[in-house]
Amino acid sequence: MPHIINLKNVSKSYMNGQISQPVLFDISLNISAGEFVAIVGPSGNGKSTLLNLLTGIDRPTQGQVDICGSPLHKLKEEQLSVWRGANVGIVFQFFQLLPSLNLLQNIILPMDFVANKPKRQRLERARYLLDLVGLSDQAQQLPSQVSGGQQQRAAIARALANDPQLIVADEPTGNLDSETADAVFALFSELNRQGKTLVMVTHNEALAESASRRIAIHSGRIHDDLKTARTI
Repeated sequence: MPHIINLKNVSKSYMNGQISQPVLFDISLNISAGEFVAIVGPSGNGKSTLLNLLTGIDRPTQGQVDICGSPLHKLKEEQLSVWRGANVGIVFQFFQLLPSLNLLQNIILPMDFVANKPKRQRLERARYLLDLVGLSDQAQQLPSQVSGGQQQRAAIARALANDPQLIVADEPTGNLDSETADAVFALFSELNRQGKTLVMVTHNEALAESASRRIAIHSGRIHDDLKTARTI
């Protein structure tokens, strides 16, 4: 399978006053289309920074970041924004749904931004995605009117709005009870079976072992990169 993610000698540092604080060190990583990758490791070791590089939210201090055929390290901010909307679906731990929009409107919003479909088709796709995640009867509800698990499923539907090649999730089950977390993970697994490439940061080792590949980050470096029992 072709690589959808290519990182070559990537390092990232942040400025803390006058001091450069390194977070990632010389990361080289290839992920093929159709993989389901779990990234694990202690807090503060660079996992979320790595995801931010994959999505173009952040830039490397050095090295090359090629995602979905685009060199993100070379793109300008306005180019990154357009690229991200068309190629990557992002799922956050705390959902990040707009509170003043109902669930249906939240899912339509990314399609309005990219504007590559007529408005009627955007509405039809949003309804299809709500049905896909089991929320067709909650379309008119505000985020505050549904449970955390339902908000996360709506956030997954929003991430799928523009049919992205890559779905990236940062602790998507960290704010959910175990039963709801299992249901959300099952949805990710089904999306992967349908051909989506997923990269997920998680502290849940049981969920990580259910992905097809487990990458451990320690002290800003890749410590382990292993296929899991699911792929054996």
